[in-house]
Amino acid sequence: MGTLALAAKITHVPSMYLSEFPGPNFGCRDAAIAGHKEIDRRCRALGVDTIVVFDVHWQVNSEYHINCGPKFEGVYTSNELPHFIKNLPYAYPGNPALGHMIADTANEMGVKSRAHSDTTLELQYGTLVPMRYMNSDQHYKVVCVSGWCDWHDLDESGRFGLAVRKAIEEKYDGTVAVFASGSLSHHFADNGRAPEFMHKLYDPFLEQVDHRVVELWKQGDWKTFIGMLPMYADKCWGEGDMHDTAMLLGMLGWTDYKAPAEIVTPYFGSSGTGQINAIFPVTKLESDPN
Repeated sequence: MGTLALAAKITHVPSMYLSEFPGPNFGCRDAAIAGHKEIDRRCRALGVDTIVVFDVHWQVNSEYHINCGPKFEGVYTSNELPHFIKNLPYAYPGNPALGHMIADTANEMGVKSRAHSDTTLELQYGTLVPMRYMNSDQHYKVVCVSGWCDWHDLDESGRFGLAVRKAIEEKYDGTVAVFASGSLSHHFADNGRAPEFMHKLYDPFLEQVDHRVVELWKQGDWKTFIGMLPMYADKCWGEGDMHDTAMLLGMLGWTDYKAPAEIVTPYFGSSGTGQINAIFPVTKLESDPN
């Protein structure tokens, strides 16, 4: 019935918002913002009506959770980095129907999930930052999925991603884009040293592993990447344990997925972490890959 039109791994670094304002960091994230706007352009060309975000800034301890309120509106200040993101206004329509379809499909597949439409749950900046550059005119409905899953298994997150695809294609009447909003390696600069790491990685080891990962993505060698994903997430401090990425790849075919990623914004360092905007082409599922 429905269409999964576009999938991407995207950055949400708060310095994107900071770079809008006069000062020493003005314009420093223009490339990342341009990448978001290019992804938005493609979504509009494909007729996308809803964006689903796997957000690693929403932490949960049990089950998978979907924030599918009918409307999101407020003024946001990050409790993590209040000097980077403060007083950010936002307003986006939600999509309760799709959120419940995702939860229902996941539960049917044995992946315990809950959709929350009658809720005061707020959006986190893993969703708010990209929506600022893609959805300021409220063109898209927004659904947010918890992507910081401390007590979950990466394979199960891949299966949850498959449930998202099945819900879209088998139950939803519309066109959807899905973003894994999170970093690659994610070791922040030590306290008091943040300025010197504003535009670089915390350690050369992390940078070299990240570059190898990006090469695997560009080659479409997802089988190798998924094989190394648990250790990569652990040893390179993957943001949210990289459950957002596991969800995205489960949605696309897991180890059967073979399409090479398209790099929209080249890899860059930010506050010690590794960042990128990359489109993962949507291809036909050969089988139930999870």
